Amino acid sequence: MATETIFGISGNLLAVIVSITGLVIALAMYGIVGWLRHKAQQTESQLDDIIIAAFGTPAVIAVLVITFFLSLQVADLPAEFQFVLDSKYVNVIWIILGAWVISTFIYTLIETYGHRLAAGTKTDLDDRLITLAQVASKYVIWFAAFLLILYLLEIDITPFLAGAGIAGIALALAAQDFLSNFFGGAIIAVDKPFKINDRIMIDQYIGDVICVGARSTRIKTLDNQIVTFPNKKIMDSYVINYAQPDMRMKVRVNVGVSYGSDIEKVRQVLMEIAKEASRIYPFITEDPEPIVYFLEFGASSLNFQLVVWTNDFSMTWETKDAINTRIAKRFAEEGIQIPFPQMDVHMRT
Repeated sequence: MATETIFGISGNLLAVIVSITGLVIALAMYGIVGWLRHKAQQTESQLDDIIIAAFGTPAVIAVLVITFFLSLQVADLPAEFQFVLDSKYVNVIWIILGAWVISTFIYTLIETYGHRLAAGTKTDLDDRLITLAQVASKYVIWFAAFLLILYLLEIDITPFLAGAGIAGIALALAAQDFLSNFFGGAIIAVDKPFKINDRIMIDQYIGDVICVGARSTRIKTLDNQIVTFPNKKIMDSYVINYAQPDMRMKVRVNVGVSYGSDIEKVRQVLMEIAKEASRIYPFITEDPEPIVYFLEFGASSLNFQLVVWTNDFSMTWETKDAINTRIAKRFAEEGIQIPFPQMDVHMRT
């Protein structure tokens, strides 16, 4: 038989009144949250949007939880259902709501400001790291909330911790190469020895960087082939970056002339060729100035080296082609001979 409570109202009726009141408050709060969300969208700052996204829906649910718990407190529950009034069950709900708020706040904060910072870089590795940080933060927060709930419910969490430790060790051993490549990619993102579209040399491969990923880096070689390097190998190798500190690159053109040639004339003609080429071809520069070296007395020729500069590292072959073409033409006009390998054989009879 129902007991009498405040003002002669039965407990069950009072529970209904409390439930209806709480539902009205929850609906009102839902409208307020929607209004605040709309106002936050009109501001330049993103922080208010993040706060509303994190606290809005959990706040409405919190009102419903309080209403439900108060209704149970005043209701005439049978003795076998009195256990639901234990505060630990309400605390479990608070933990869930708290984990919801914290995980949503951190996830949205990283998504908003992390990707904004990553957008300023040309590599996509930092975008991948931001995504990984979002997922990892959410899993860590909810795992901690799960362990705390087990503790409140007086469930022994030792097996879970031991199992998590063993699983972590096994996962670390299995993913050792992946983690090495992943952290190698992170170091590349921070140290920035190269970036997208830089021309680099790793081992015997020369090519342009087209992708820096979480596990590997890909370059497109001069033969239009894609070569994939694990990030760990890159960290353990010497990397030559032709695009740094700037786009300019020195081009060496070796020239051999026959013995008996006028050395000063050869030097003068080569300098004229270099300066003329810098005026004709936009990718050959006058600064730094070209220079001619008389290197050695070769087996069949006097060996010179003409050094010119190109303002684009991708035009080295075009630079050599332009210079060699003009050398062949001018040497023919000037009567300077380009020898071919020869051997004198003396026979004794």
